[in-house]
Amino acid sequence: MSASTETARSRATVAGFGAIALWASLAVLAVFTGTIPPFQLNAMTFFVGALAGAGRWIMRPQAARALLQPPVVWIVGVGGLFGYHALYFAALRLAPPAEAGLVNYLWPLLIVLGSSLLPGEKLRPAHILGAVAGFAGVAALAFGKPGGLAFDPAHLAGYVCAFAAAFAWAAYSLLSRRLGEVPTDAVTGFCLATALLSALCHLAFETTVWPQGAAQWAALIALGLGPVGAAFYLWDVGVKKGDIRMLGFASYATPILSTLLLIFFGFAAATPVLIVSCALIVGGALVATLAQKPKPA
Repeated sequence: MSASTETARSRATVAGFGAIALWASLAVLAVFTGTIPPFQLNAMTFFVGALAGAGRWIMRPQAARALLQPPVVWIVGVGGLFGYHALYFAALRLAPPAEAGLVNYLWPLLIVLGSSLLPGEKLRPAHILGAVAGFAGVAALAFGKPGGLAFDPAHLAGYVCAFAAAFAWAAYSLLSRRLGEVPTDAVTGFCLATALLSALCHLAFETTVWPQGAAQWAALIALGLGPVGAAFYLWDVGVKKGDIRMLGFASYATPILSTLLLIFFGFAAATPVLIVSCALIVGGALVATLAQKPKPA
């Protein structure tokens, strides 16, 4: 691999890291938005994210042509963004949030394992070990919450939805890599379609609750510009041109960073298990990083 190609790959991977960092702020910003129903919040924030993407077309009108994509591209894009969120919201309704969240966080592991099916990618045992260690870190964080976890068979439908959501996001990420020639500007269309479908689900299943006061509106706009906006554009660049396995490992840092932000803003308390979770996730990432280095001749 040439130096210029390696540099471009590294920059794309850093863009993916940016998406992971933005997703870490999702929980705390969602708390600040108050009691807005999930699908309504999804519709409003994805609409803001779509506007942010379309805003770039003012300087580059030709970029709007990115919306002219074959049906399969739209199925992958909208299926990934809307399908993942719809399944995850269903999981939260049908199962306790902690248990559903843990099952859902199988998606980074699925990305790492699925990367072996991509052209030019080779999966080593260290990659699997690193991904499993990362998931163990997330599991430790979940089990360390008050009351721990209790997987009740009565909530099986919710667990199935959570796993389906994980599979949907992993499939979206891996298929985006296969559709690497599709420009990132197409994500604007996926965000807009997701906003419209979420609005329909909101009207069908929820009662409208508007943000109260400037602070909630500001948090909603920040969600749309950051973790539900720019993050998806950065992730698209990362999975298409960066190191998709490393992005899978790094994704396990999201719940840790999210917890730290919740602690900082006073919405959660620090616990000793947080240290264990950090050690497992960082250790797994280090193992995976060492596997990336080529052996000397």
